[in-house]
Amino acid sequence: MSALHLRPYRAEDEAAAIDLWHRTWQQAYPQIDFAARLDWWRERWRKDLVPKASIVVAEADGALTGFVTIDGEGYLDQLVVDPASWGSDAARLLVEEAKRLSPSGVTLLVNKDNTRAIRFYERNGFAHAGDDVNPTSGRDRTVRGLFTTSLRQTSSWGYGSRPSPGRHRI
Repeated sequence: MSALHLRPYRAEDEAAAIDLWHRTWQQAYPQIDFAARLDWWRERWRKDLVPKASIVVAEADGALTGFVTIDGEGYLDQLVVDPASWGSDAARLLVEEAKRLSPSGVTLLVNKDNTRAIRFYERNGFAHAGDDVNPTSGRDRTVRGLFTTSLRQTSSWGYGSRPSPGRHRI
């Protein structure tokens, strides 16, 4: 595989990004039928993420291997890396880019049963900042945050602010 290259998302990346989202989440949670959620995800991608978040993609050999979305409040909604690239630098590089885009802090939600992701986030400087329940699946989630030392604690959720109500998760 050639070196990973990060670049801004382009409209022509949509089909590859949606397919990558589907394959990655299906690998992480094989008991859930993500194919049945593709229409929901496509609509959410087009209406909630593309217009409101910065999206950076990772590619190697001309193929999309990952992406990260981060909004103007520092909320990292999606970090998706092709399962074939798990263990590579792709996720770390995408998170570093999210941190660069949101220097005042990054907050995210992760399912508590996604221990692989939790270990990754902890290795990359994120700390537990609270608990939550996924409104779509009912799964328990943990709030993770990475913050600059200049911020002061503003709530029981840790530094910064709690993600907006109504965010949709898997």
